[in-house]
Amino acid sequence: MKKTFYLLICGLVLLACKKRNSEPTDRFDRSKMLENFAQNLIKPAFEELQVQVNALKTATDNFVQNVNLQNLQTLQVAWENAYATWQYANAYNFGPAGEQGLRKALVEEIGTFPVSTTKIENAISSGSFNFNDFNRDARGFLAVEYLIFDLNGNNNNILSNFSSTNRKNFLTGVVNNLKTRVDEVVTAWNGSYYNDFIRNNGTDVGSSTSQLYNEFIKSFESIKNFKVGLPLGKRPGQTQTEPTRVEAYYSGKTLKMIGEHLKAIENIWYGKDKNGKDGIGFKEYLQSVEGGANLIASTETQWAAVMNAYNAVPQTPRISEQIASSPTAFEKLFTELQKHTRFFKSDMSSLLGITITYSSGDGD
Repeated sequence: MKKTFYLLICGLVLLACKKRNSEPTDRFDRSKMLENFAQNLIKPAFEELQVQVNALKTATDNFVQNVNLQNLQTLQVAWENAYATWQYANAYNFGPAGEQGLRKALVEEIGTFPVSTTKIENAISSGSFNFNDFNRDARGFLAVEYLIFDLNGNNNNILSNFSSTNRKNFLTGVVNNLKTRVDEVVTAWNGSYYNDFIRNNGTDVGSSTSQLYNEFIKSFESIKNFKVGLPLGKRPGQTQTEPTRVEAYYSGKTLKMIGEHLKAIENIWYGKDKNGKDGIGFKEYLQSVEGGANLIASTETQWAAVMNAYNAVPQTPRISEQIASSPTAFEKLFTELQKHTRFFKSDMSSLLGITITYSSGDGD
């Protein structure tokens, strides 16, 4: 009896040791990963965004003070540069960029699309606007785009519209609000939050690892669900394509912005900065767990299929026109993104033991 009890205890001890040794928390230094993200990806992304938004504000101020073609074209370039830079920051909607009271995450406050042209025009007509209300589809980067780009490329129409003082004031207000929100995030990351983020290195809900991972997946899914799926009519309740609901509809920069966003997602996977310097990312995290090598191989194979599909989408005509007339290539991109979801989301979550804390509502 004593021998049986002794063997049972030994077995339980060995089982516990084996289980503990198999846990990724004991074999991977998440603090080093979080430090790489904070120092080489997140802070630089927001700081570069701040620089570009400041340039956008300068171009805006110059334009409203002197409405002419040259200033408009300079403003359009400044918008494109700032919005392309935003693609590298829009996966970090936690901490300073997360929800705070009535304020939603930064991606919703400054990156919502499609915009409501009705709300924007009503605000301009009345001369009354509030950038802290629930009308997130009437502010942010895409509201600026609507104001400064003509769908048919006729800049004279834009110049004519800006004979309105209310329109000038609204544009200035939108850009100032953009600057305020981005400045707040940069200030926080340059303060105590930087170290707080690195120290909070668990995997529980609320940990930096969990927040980073969940926002990474949400950002990837936003490409699939909204940047590609929404205009293709793939979202729940849609019965047909809706080409006007592409991202960057008025400027025609849809494909470029999707490409920048895909690069940003890839960088997070590898832990690479924007210049290609490699660091510790989710790939290295997976290398520390049993089954990680196989998942890495499967993930990277499918990611190559995603990028091949993206590169096969014609540069012209603009994506909204392709969806209306010849959507095959864009449909293929959606299919490959859909196939990839399981690797980033369910499989990765399972191996790393990180809980998915949000619902995409599309059944993956």
